Amino acid sequence: MNKISLPIRFGLVTSAVLIAYFLVLALFHKHTNPAFSFFNALITAFGIYEAIRFKKLENSDDFSYGEGFKTGLITGTVATLLFTIFFLFYATEFNPNFLPELLKLMNGGLGADVGLVTFVVAIMGFATTVVSTLTVMQLFKKSGNIPQKQ
Repeated sequence: MNKISLPIRFGLVTSAVLIAYFLVLALFHKHTNPAFSFFNALITAFGIYEAIRFKKLENSDDFSYGEGFKTGLITGTVATLLFTIFFLFYATEFNPNFLPELLKLMNGGLGADVGLVTFVVAIMGFATTVVSTLTVMQLFKKSGNIPQKQ
């Protein structure tokens, strides 16, 4: 349990920041604009970056690419799952008018329901997690070309 407690803690904090950002957007009635969801990727990437950075500081001798990758995936997965659960609760219980407003703004004319939109939110979160983890690990991996600082 001790090995995964760090990414779970960072995943909890990242999801809290994602939820807070969503609620701030909701205060200004901007949460129905999908363009603002791009910042979610930056929040998730920063949470993954910090988790991997702390993991490397914690285990500088035993740190490997696989260990960092696992840390990033767990952090992003926890954040995505918690934010998706919040999103589902928000769209169904707290603000039932949210989804029709979102779909009207997108002009898709799709017959999307809350399940499909929640699924898309989850898939976007998982994709962001994988891409962010791969990107961040480029900063922390050991290279055979350049001498590593200890």
